[in-house]
Amino acid sequence: MQNEVSQAKTALVIGATGGIGGEVAGALVAHGWQVRALARDVAKARLRPTLPGIDWIEGDAMNAADVAHAASGAALIVHAANPPGYRDWDKLALPMLENTIAAARAAGARVLFPGTIYNFGPDAFPILREDSPQHPQTRKGAIRVAMERRLREAAETGVPVLIVRAGDFFGPRTGNNWFAQAVVKPGRPLGKIVAPGARGVGHAWAYLPDLAQTMVLLAERRAALPTFAVFHFKGHWDADGSQMAAAIRRVAGKPDLPVRRFPWALVWLASPFVTLFREMRELRYLWRTPIELDNATLVATLGSEPHTPLDAAMARTLEGLGCLASGSQSSAPIARSVTVSGAASPSGTGPA
Repeated sequence: MQNEVSQAKTALVIGATGGIGGEVAGALVAHGWQVRALARDVAKARLRPTLPGIDWIEGDAMNAADVAHAASGAALIVHAANPPGYRDWDKLALPMLENTIAAARAAGARVLFPGTIYNFGPDAFPILREDSPQHPQTRKGAIRVAMERRLREAAETGVPVLIVRAGDFFGPRTGNNWFAQAVVKPGRPLGKIVAPGARGVGHAWAYLPDLAQTMVLLAERRAALPTFAVFHFKGHWDADGSQMAAAIRRVAGKPDLPVRRFPWALVWLASPFVTLFREMRELRYLWRTPIELDNATLVATLGSEPHTPLDAAMARTLEGLGCLASGSQSSAPIARSVTVSGAASPSGTGPA
C-alpha cells in the first residue's frame, strides 16, 4: 500500500476508445493525472477530438507484454476493455483481465474495474448492495462473476482492486449500451423513443460523466481504501420506467414524441442466428423487475455522489449522440451541477 501512495498520478486506461473508458480517461486528465491509453490503432485513436491530453500507446490488451509495458510506473490501471458487440466474451474477457492483473502486480498499481448489474439474479433484487448474492441468469453475467472473483483472488495476493458497479449507461458517447443501441438512434434526429423495460418497472441508469467522476474521486482516495474495495453508484433511478422517456421529450421539445416498446419478440426469433440478439434476449430479465443500487457505502466514503440533473444529462447525451435536430429547443439547463445522491430506500421505490 505504501508503494501505491508514493507513485505519481499516472494511470493506464485499457478501453479508452469505448464509452466508459473514454469518460474515465477524460475525468482523470481533468483531475491532473498523466493518462496513458492502450490502443491497437494509435493513429485512429489520436483523431478522437474528445480525448485531449492522452498519451496513446500502441498495444493489444490480449498481449501481456504490451499491457505490462504500458503500465510501467502507473499507480492505476483502468480495465474498461470490452469485446465489441457482445462477441467472444468467453474467449477474451478473462485473458485480458489476467494481463491487467499481472501488469498491476508488476507496477504496484491498483486495478479499477467498472462493474455492472449483469452479475446479479432475481434473488438479489430489487435493491442491490455491494454484498448482494451473485447468481446471474446469463452467460455474460456468469463471466462478470468470474471476473470479479478473479479480482478478489488477486487482491488477496496483494493486488489492490477498486470495483464500481452501476446501472445501464447513458451519455454523450456511443458505445455498447442500451441507450445508444436501442432507446435512440445515434446520428439521427429523434423520431421515436424505444423503451426496453416493462411498463411500470423501475430501472437504474448511470450517466457516464458522473460515474467517471465518481471513479476518479475514489481512485484519488485509494490509499485509504481496503485492498478489495467495492462501491455501488446509484445514478438516475427511473422509478416507473417512464422518466427517461419524459426527459428525452422535454429536451427535444417534442412532448408528443412516440414511445414504442422494444421488439423483444423479434429478438427472440432472431436470437438463434445473431449473437447480439441472443445476448440481448438473455438480458431481458433485467428489464422485467425493478433494479436499484444502494449507494450508502459510496456516500459514506465521498460525502456525496456526483449527480447531474436528469434534463441536463439528457441534453448533453442527445447532443453528443447527434440526436437533436438543428434549432431544437431544450428546457434543460446545460450547466453541470453536483449534488448529494442519497442511498436507496430499504424497501425499494419502484412498483413490482
